[in-house]
Amino acid sequence: MERIVGMLYVLIFIMSYALGCVNGAYYLGVIFKNTDIRTHGSGNAGARNAGRYFGKKAFIVTVIIDALKVFLALLVTQIILDNNVVAMIVCGFGLLLGHIWPVQLNFRGGKGVVVFLAIALYLEPYTIVVAGAILAITTLLFKRFTVSGLIALLSIPISAYLLGNQQQLVIGFALMAGIVLFMHKPNHISKTNRKNIQESENDGIHL
Repeated sequence: MERIVGMLYVLIFIMSYALGCVNGAYYLGVIFKNTDIRTHGSGNAGARNAGRYFGKKAFIVTVIIDALKVFLALLVTQIILDNNVVAMIVCGFGLLLGHIWPVQLNFRGGKGVVVFLAIALYLEPYTIVVAGAILAITTLLFKRFTVSGLIALLSIPISAYLLGNQQQLVIGFALMAGIVLFMHKPNHISKTNRKNIQESENDGIHL
């Protein structure tokens, strides 16, 4: 039985990684604008960069696509393993890693914010309510969206713990938040991007 469950975890990760690789910003750019969003602005294949260069509708559609792939993968996982928290976390990691490092895009995708927020929304909605409140308050205090966004992201595993969630979920959220924060390091730019793309110091959180 344990062997079967282990094999299911592997299959769930592969499925989730494959869905995570479906990058909304990239495919919208290629299909409707005949351009690679990663050659513009921050070089990030995410909603914020898509909105900046393709318009508000592109931002909204990108968020919807990236959120839907998360909800679909988590729903399938939930049905297969009946709310097994470890399986849901495995699914979440597959989605996040696929979005950030999609194999078909030479491992250059988005930075994972929308995906992480969608995972948290599905698994523990109240963490998003808390994160939203913290974002609003800290934005008023610091007047800087970057700082506020990072604090809000970090609040998710903390609020998950305070809300009494299982330890596996809290640890999973913490590790995912760590990956997303790592992707926002100012010097985290690939050699390819470094030649063509100049990121603004005030560019903030990349959705």
